[in-house]
Amino acid sequence: MNIRVGFGYDVHRLEEGRDLVLGGVKIPYPKGLLGHSDADVLIHAICDALLGAANLRDIGYHFPDTSGEFKNISSILLLKNVIKMIREKGLEVHNIDSTIVLQQPKITEYIHLMKENIAAAISCDVDVVSVKATTTEHLGFIGREEGISAYAVILVKAIQ
Repeated sequence: MNIRVGFGYDVHRLEEGRDLVLGGVKIPYPKGLLGHSDADVLIHAICDALLGAANLRDIGYHFPDTSGEFKNISSILLLKNVIKMIREKGLEVHNIDSTIVLQQPKITEYIHLMKENIAAAISCDVDVVSVKATTTEHLGFIGREEGISAYAVILVKAIQ
């Protein structure tokens, strides 16, 4: 069996007046993530992990922040495009393990919705998608609530 592993990481600054979108879920909070798209760090990390596993460069290469086409776009749409790219290379997702790193807000009640959104975007069972959250115990830029980061590790396999 042809299998590959991909790793993704993303970080965005928190700013007043922006929507906070994580895993395609709009979360009520006075600050949101700053970026060209909806700045969904979780989806961006997953996209980068998928692209890495398929040896297709990175999210910025395919969806540059200099293109008006991607201004304020939902990152779920970017994920759907990435899935098309990896399928064209004869690969499919076997599993996703991801972690969101943030001090606030608490997001436990939204994690199942995030998993459902991701699974729907890649047309897989929700059990294939793991989403976890942690804090930095008030250390660093995340602990000071200046930003949020996310990590993703993905296993892809050849389509049979």
